[in-house]
Amino acid sequence: MNQQIERMKELSEKLRAASKAYYQEDREIMSNLEYDSLYDELVRLEQETGTVLAGSPTVTVGYEALDALPKERHESPMLSLGKTKEREELRSFAGEHEVLVSWKLDGLTVVLTYRNGTLEKAVTRGNGEIGEVITNNARVFQNIPLRIPYQGELILRGEAVITYSEFEKINGEIEDVEARYKNPRNLCSGSVRQLNNEVTANRHVRFYAFALVRAENVDFGNLRSNQFEWLRQQGFETVEYRHATAETIGETVSWFAEKILHYDVPSDGLVVTYNDIAYGQSLGRTAKFPRDSIAFKWQDETCETTLREIEWSPSRTGLINPVAIFDPVELEGTTVSRASVHNLSIMKALKLGIGDTVTVYKANMIIPQIAENLTGSGNIEIPKICPACGGRTEVRSVNDVETLYCTNEQCSAKRIKSFTLFVSRNALNIEGLSEATLEKFIAKGYIHTYADIFHLDDHRGEIVEMEGFGEKSYANLIESIEAARHTTLPRLVYGLGIPNIGTANAGLLSRFCGYDLAKLRSSTAEELATVEGLGEVIAASVADYFADPQNNEALDRLLKELELEEAPEETAPQALAGKTFVITGSVNHFANRDELRAFIEERGGKVAGSVSKKTDYLINNDTTSSSSKNRKAAELGIPILAEEDFLALANGQAEEA
Repeated sequence: MNQQIERMKELSEKLRAASKAYYQEDREIMSNLEYDSLYDELVRLEQETGTVLAGSPTVTVGYEALDALPKERHESPMLSLGKTKEREELRSFAGEHEVLVSWKLDGLTVVLTYRNGTLEKAVTRGNGEIGEVITNNARVFQNIPLRIPYQGELILRGEAVITYSEFEKINGEIEDVEARYKNPRNLCSGSVRQLNNEVTANRHVRFYAFALVRAENVDFGNLRSNQFEWLRQQGFETVEYRHATAETIGETVSWFAEKILHYDVPSDGLVVTYNDIAYGQSLGRTAKFPRDSIAFKWQDETCETTLREIEWSPSRTGLINPVAIFDPVELEGTTVSRASVHNLSIMKALKLGIGDTVTVYKANMIIPQIAENLTGSGNIEIPKICPACGGRTEVRSVNDVETLYCTNEQCSAKRIKSFTLFVSRNALNIEGLSEATLEKFIAKGYIHTYADIFHLDDHRGEIVEMEGFGEKSYANLIESIEAARHTTLPRLVYGLGIPNIGTANAGLLSRFCGYDLAKLRSSTAEELATVEGLGEVIAASVADYFADPQNNEALDRLLKELELEEAPEETAPQALAGKTFVITGSVNHFANRDELRAFIEERGGKVAGSVSKKTDYLINNDTTSSSSKNRKAAELGIPILAEEDFLALANGQAEEA
């Protein structure tokens, strides 16, 4: 008995720590599979001993809401659902009654209140008893009706979510890989609880109703399905559901299991609810669970395979992540051969070793994970040098989690942003080398300097076998690299990543030296400071860059791979010389903003990224917009020009010149 109680304390502590890490700190310290396994063990021990300890995760619901938003107590507690992974238990739950089977969405639960046909209040689930008021944010959800036909008091619950496609789009716009969001749920949680609802609006949060709490004087015929249909008539999107009985529930679950493979809305299971409202309510509830519903979590499909390698993947922060490489297996309809192990602590807990037999699964049928190590040889050696740069590594422990770091400040993996800039559209313009691909190549030691990019064909055999690549992708990449060998001096200067040198200053420097790189490299800070629009600080930055022996050595190697164009003839009048512009919004007369930027720079102007006192004009076709840049320009008295006005100004100045 004492041993069981001690084990219960240990399990409670582990589960609370995992929940806090996941829900409040947006990090994972154990897999979903491990969490469920420990939770089920705790439930079993509580049943065997007849004891439930204070603070047990089986009787507490979530964590206290953060203090960033006003709090409000729910009218009635929002309980968690009992859960199962067994279809037979669902049949037993249904019994003689019809049930509704719907998605269990993986987002943030929100309670909406409408009065007199208007959205009055939105509150998050919080800890089940007290939530955070997010009414302003809910008003900008993509699909919430702000007014509805029904004029009585309506209270409903639903899930705020961000779709996978929107999640990928938002992450794709974040250049810093380390800053990208881990999963749609974490992104949604942060988006819903913003203090500025403009941020929420830009995240395209959606709301799916899953329960009607109250609707005065409406007869639903005692059926939950009628509640769903009525909510749809009011303009709400509801969770997708299907009718089932004990005889058909297995088939219904299979239908959902097949659909989730391509479902765009994050879901971590299903919810089964009695369609008969009165019957469900008559069953009452336990301390934590209502008895009218049960959650079904996917029975993770697992496969045995053999661990062949641990790939050590460095990142820009210096963190080196272990990635398990194993014999390919089919999981949930796709072939997988690799899974992140996250950190050294998890790797050690799994006792991973080369040649071990491991079981793998897809968390929520999506993310490959190692479930169990059946061999447990633990023979993995932690590398003493970084695979990207050969620098010394060290093990660090933060919050009892061990991680591996590269200590070399000049590590090429830490310089991933400089490589990303070098291949970007306004620099060498090499398609097929995304930041993620660059990270893979750097981690494998293919790229140490810019010049190495032009020798990726030395690694053809390995690249075509990499995930996401193949013969066609490889051929397209090499073709783009070869095309990039012929470039211009402004593109090269910008691509070198010299501090404070954007495309405009790269053009100024190129014109200053007559498109002679040797002259630019030998220019002093004093000489460079004479360039109109450059200034002493930027001039010193350029001179310091070219005075660095390492930079010069890397540049000399790079120049052997490139063919620079001759100096272009200055055909455009320098009508915009000395003027600084900021561009925002869409453009009509140019193919894109880059083309408009080039037009300005060809005529001697500069383009900045944000409005400041140094800005002469803001170009925005929506001159009456209430955007932050328009407001800033108005505050500073800076003219806001539509393209037509800008072109008239440019032509007028050209005539005066």
